[in-house]
Amino acid sequence: MDFADYCRQLERYLCQKNEGHLIRIVGPAFGRVCGWAERGVPLKIAFRGIDRYCDRYYAQGPKRRPVRIEFCEADILELFDDWRRAVGALSEADAGARSPRKPALAAHIARVVERLIALRPADGAAMPSPAIDAIVRELDTLAQNAQRARGHERDAIVQRLAAIDREVTERAATALDGERSAALKTEAEADLGDLLTRMPADARTKAVDAAVARLVRERCGLPVIAYE
Repeated sequence: MDFADYCRQLERYLCQKNEGHLIRIVGPAFGRVCGWAERGVPLKIAFRGIDRYCDRYYAQGPKRRPVRIEFCEADILELFDDWRRAVGALSEADAGARSPRKPALAAHIARVVERLIALRPADGAAMPSPAIDAIVRELDTLAQNAQRARGHERDAIVQRLAAIDREVTERAATALDGERSAALKTEAEADLGDLLTRMPADARTKAVDAAVARLVRERCGLPVIAYE
Protein backbone atom coordinates (compact mmCIF):
# COMPACT_ATOMS: atom_id res chain seq x y z
CA MET A 1 0.00 0.00 0.00
CA ASP A 2 1.21 3.52 -0.84
CA PHE A 3 1.21 5.16 2.60
CA ALA A 4 1.78 8.65 1.17
CA ASP A 5 -1.25 8.37 -1.10
CA TYR A 6 -3.34 6.95 1.77
CA CYS A 7 -2.45 10.01 3.87
CA ARG A 8 -3.09 12.43 0.99
CA GLN A 9 -6.57 11.06 0.46
CA LEU A 10 -7.34 11.42 4.17
CA GLU A 11 -5.94 14.98 4.06
CA ARG A 12 -8.24 15.89 1.17
CA TYR A 13 -11.27 14.37 2.85
CA LEU A 14 -10.56 16.05 6.18
CA CYS A 15 -10.01 19.35 4.35
CA GLN A 16 -13.54 19.11 2.96
CA LYS A 17 -14.94 18.44 6.42
CA ASN A 18 -12.97 21.43 7.73
CA GLU A 19 -14.57 23.71 5.12
CA GLY A 20 -11.37 24.03 3.09
CA HIS A 21 -8.93 24.31 5.99
CA LEU A 22 -6.03 21.96 5.19
CA ILE A 23 -4.35 20.17 8.08
CA ARG A 24 -1.27 18.27 6.92
CA ILE A 25 -0.73 14.74 8.19
CA VAL A 26 2.92 14.90 9.18
CA GLY A 27 5.21 13.81 11.99
CA PRO A 28 3.55 11.64 14.66
CA ALA A 29 0.19 11.92 12.88
CA PHE A 30 1.73 10.47 9.70
CA GLY A 31 3.11 7.51 11.66
CA ARG A 32 -0.26 6.94 13.29
CA VAL A 33 -2.11 7.00 9.97
CA CYS A 34 0.47 4.67 8.40
CA GLY A 35 -0.31 2.29 11.25
CA TRP A 36 -3.96 2.29 10.17
CA ALA A 37 -2.91 1.48 6.62
CA GLU A 38 -0.69 -1.36 7.83
CA ARG A 39 -3.61 -2.81 9.79
CA GLY A 40 -5.73 -2.73 6.63
CA VAL A 41 -8.19 0.02 7.54
CA PRO A 42 -10.04 0.74 4.25
CA LEU A 43 -10.16 4.40 3.26
CA LYS A 44 -13.96 4.33 3.24
CA ILE A 45 -13.99 3.14 6.84
CA ALA A 46 -11.59 5.94 7.75
CA PHE A 47 -13.84 8.43 5.94
CA ARG A 48 -16.84 7.21 7.92
CA GLY A 49 -14.90 7.58 11.16
CA ILE A 50 -14.07 11.17 10.22
CA ASP A 51 -17.73 11.77 9.38
CA ARG A 52 -18.86 10.40 12.72
CA TYR A 53 -16.42 12.52 14.73
CA CYS A 54 -17.20 15.68 12.73
CA ASP A 55 -20.96 15.16 13.00
CA ARG A 56 -20.64 14.92 16.77
CA TYR A 57 -18.19 17.85 16.95
CA TYR A 58 -20.18 20.30 14.84
CA ALA A 59 -23.46 19.34 16.49
CA GLN A 60 -22.14 21.19 19.56
CA GLY A 61 -22.34 24.49 17.68
CA PRO A 62 -20.05 26.68 15.52
CA LYS A 63 -16.40 25.78 15.94
CA ARG A 64 -13.28 27.68 14.94
CA ARG A 65 -10.79 24.97 15.72
CA PRO A 66 -10.26 22.67 12.70
CA VAL A 67 -10.51 18.94 13.24
CA ARG A 68 -7.22 17.07 13.18
CA ILE A 69 -6.95 13.47 12.01
CA GLU A 70 -5.81 12.34 15.47
CA PHE A 71 -9.15 13.41 16.94
CA CYS A 72 -10.92 10.87 14.70
CA GLU A 73 -8.77 7.86 15.61
CA ALA A 74 -11.12 6.32 18.20
CA ASP A 75 -14.09 6.48 15.83
CA ILE A 76 -12.08 5.12 12.90
CA LEU A 77 -10.70 2.15 14.83
CA GLU A 78 -14.07 1.37 16.42
CA LEU A 79 -15.72 1.31 12.98
CA PHE A 80 -12.85 -0.81 11.66
CA ASP A 81 -13.38 -3.40 14.40
CA ASP A 82 -17.14 -3.34 13.77
CA TRP A 83 -16.52 -3.81 10.04
CA ARG A 84 -14.14 -6.73 10.59
CA ARG A 85 -16.59 -8.36 12.97
CA ALA A 86 -19.43 -7.91 10.46
CA VAL A 87 -17.51 -9.53 7.60
CA GLY A 88 -15.97 -12.27 9.73
CA ALA A 89 -12.43 -10.92 9.56
CA LEU A 90 -11.95 -10.34 13.28
CA SER A 91 -9.69 -12.99 14.78
CA GLU A 92 -10.35 -14.54 18.18
CA ALA A 93 -7.28 -12.76 19.52
CA ASP A 94 -8.58 -9.42 18.26
CA ALA A 95 -12.02 -10.08 19.68
CA GLY A 96 -10.55 -10.96 23.04
CA ALA A 97 -8.34 -7.89 23.08
CA ARG A 98 -11.26 -5.58 22.48
CA SER A 99 -13.57 -5.30 25.45
CA PRO A 100 -16.06 -2.50 24.76
CA ARG A 101 -18.31 -1.30 27.52
CA LYS A 102 -21.72 -2.39 26.33
CA PRO A 103 -24.82 -0.66 27.61
CA ALA A 104 -27.29 -2.68 29.65
CA LEU A 105 -29.62 -4.73 27.48
CA ALA A 106 -32.70 -2.64 28.32
CA ALA A 107 -30.78 0.58 27.70
CA HIS A 108 -29.59 -0.71 24.32
CA ILE A 109 -33.15 -1.49 23.26
CA ALA A 110 -34.32 1.95 24.44
CA ARG A 111 -31.67 3.63 22.27
CA VAL A 112 -32.69 1.53 19.27
CA VAL A 113 -36.31 2.61 19.78
CA GLU A 114 -35.26 6.26 19.85
CA ARG A 115 -33.38 5.86 16.57
CA LEU A 116 -36.30 4.08 14.91
CA ILE A 117 -38.81 6.70 16.07
CA ALA A 118 -36.59 9.37 14.51
CA LEU A 119 -36.98 7.60 11.16
CA ARG A 120 -40.79 7.66 11.19
CA PRO A 121 -41.39 11.18 9.82
CA ALA A 122 -39.48 10.31 6.64
CA ASP A 123 -41.87 7.42 5.94
CA GLY A 124 -39.52 6.22 3.21
CA ALA A 125 -40.15 3.22 1.00
CA ALA A 126 -37.37 1.22 2.66
CA MET A 127 -39.01 1.37 6.08
CA PRO A 128 -42.52 2.95 6.16
CA SER A 129 -43.97 4.24 9.42
CA PRO A 130 -46.43 1.34 10.01
CA ALA A 131 -43.55 -1.15 9.84
CA ILE A 132 -41.45 0.92 12.22
CA ASP A 133 -44.39 1.23 14.63
CA ALA A 134 -44.79 -2.55 14.72
CA ILE A 135 -41.08 -3.03 15.45
CA VAL A 136 -41.12 -0.34 18.13
CA ARG A 137 -44.06 -2.02 19.90
CA GLU A 138 -42.22 -5.32 20.01
CA LEU A 139 -39.01 -3.66 21.17
CA ASP A 140 -40.85 -1.83 23.95
CA THR A 141 -42.07 -5.20 25.24
CA LEU A 142 -38.59 -6.69 24.98
CA ALA A 143 -37.12 -3.71 26.86
CA GLN A 144 -39.55 -4.20 29.73
CA ASN A 145 -38.77 -7.91 29.91
CA ALA A 146 -35.01 -7.26 29.64
CA GLN A 147 -34.98 -5.34 32.92
CA ARG A 148 -35.58 -8.52 34.90
CA ALA A 149 -34.60 -11.26 32.43
CA ARG A 150 -31.80 -13.64 33.37
CA GLY A 151 -30.28 -16.77 31.90
CA HIS A 152 -32.30 -18.39 29.13
CA GLU A 153 -34.88 -15.58 29.10
CA ARG A 154 -32.17 -13.00 28.48
CA ASP A 155 -30.56 -15.17 25.80
CA ALA A 156 -33.93 -15.44 24.06
CA ILE A 157 -34.25 -11.63 23.99
CA VAL A 158 -30.76 -11.27 22.54
CA GLN A 159 -31.54 -13.85 19.87
CA ARG A 160 -34.80 -12.10 18.99
CA LEU A 161 -32.96 -8.77 18.63
CA ALA A 162 -30.55 -10.40 16.17
CA ALA A 163 -33.49 -11.80 14.20
CA ILE A 164 -35.23 -8.40 14.08
CA ASP A 165 -31.97 -6.82 12.94
CA ARG A 166 -31.75 -9.26 10.03
CA GLU A 167 -35.41 -8.81 9.13
CA VAL A 168 -35.16 -5.02 9.07
CA THR A 169 -31.97 -4.98 7.03
CA GLU A 170 -33.32 -7.52 4.55
CA ARG A 171 -36.51 -5.52 4.13
CA ALA A 172 -34.53 -2.35 3.46
CA ALA A 173 -32.32 -4.19 0.96
CA THR A 174 -35.35 -5.61 -0.85
CA ALA A 175 -36.73 -2.10 -1.31
CA LEU A 176 -33.64 -1.03 -3.30
CA ASP A 177 -33.87 -1.11 -7.07
CA GLY A 178 -31.55 -3.36 -9.06
CA GLU A 179 -29.10 -0.59 -9.94
CA ARG A 180 -28.64 0.58 -6.36
CA SER A 181 -28.38 -2.98 -5.12
CA ALA A 182 -25.65 -3.77 -7.66
CA ALA A 183 -23.81 -0.56 -6.74
CA LEU A 184 -23.82 -1.51 -3.06
CA LYS A 185 -22.43 -4.95 -3.84
CA THR A 186 -19.63 -3.37 -5.89
CA GLU A 187 -18.88 -0.96 -3.05
CA ALA A 188 -18.89 -3.80 -0.51
CA GLU A 189 -16.40 -5.81 -2.58
CA ALA A 190 -14.20 -2.73 -2.95
CA ASP A 191 -14.30 -2.17 0.82
CA LEU A 192 -13.20 -5.74 1.44
CA GLY A 193 -10.41 -5.43 -1.13
CA ASP A 194 -7.56 -7.93 -0.84
CA LEU A 195 -9.24 -9.58 2.13
CA LEU A 196 -11.56 -11.41 -0.27
CA THR A 197 -8.67 -13.10 -2.08
CA ARG A 198 -7.60 -14.77 1.18
CA MET A 199 -11.01 -16.27 1.91
CA PRO A 200 -12.52 -19.56 0.74
CA ALA A 201 -15.54 -19.23 -1.56
CA ASP A 202 -18.22 -19.70 1.10
CA ALA A 203 -16.53 -17.21 3.43
CA ARG A 204 -16.26 -14.67 0.58
CA THR A 205 -19.98 -14.89 -0.05
CA LYS A 206 -20.81 -14.42 3.62
CA ALA A 207 -18.35 -11.51 3.92
CA VAL A 208 -19.81 -9.71 0.90
CA ASP A 209 -23.37 -10.27 2.14
CA ALA A 210 -22.43 -8.90 5.56
CA ALA A 211 -20.70 -5.88 4.02
CA VAL A 212 -23.73 -5.18 1.82
CA ALA A 213 -26.04 -5.41 4.84
CA ARG A 214 -23.85 -2.93 6.68
CA LEU A 215 -23.99 -0.50 3.75
CA VAL A 216 -27.76 -0.87 3.50
CA ARG A 217 -28.05 -0.03 7.19
CA GLU A 218 -25.87 3.06 6.75
CA ARG A 219 -27.71 4.29 3.63
CA CYS A 220 -31.11 3.91 5.30
CA GLY A 221 -30.00 5.29 8.67
CA LEU A 222 -31.01 2.10 10.45
CA PRO A 223 -29.69 1.44 13.96
CA VAL A 224 -27.90 -1.78 14.89
CA ILE A 225 -30.69 -3.67 16.63
CA ALA A 226 -28.65 -6.76 17.46
CA TYR A 227 -27.01 -6.73 20.89
CA GLU A 228 -23.38 -7.57 20.05
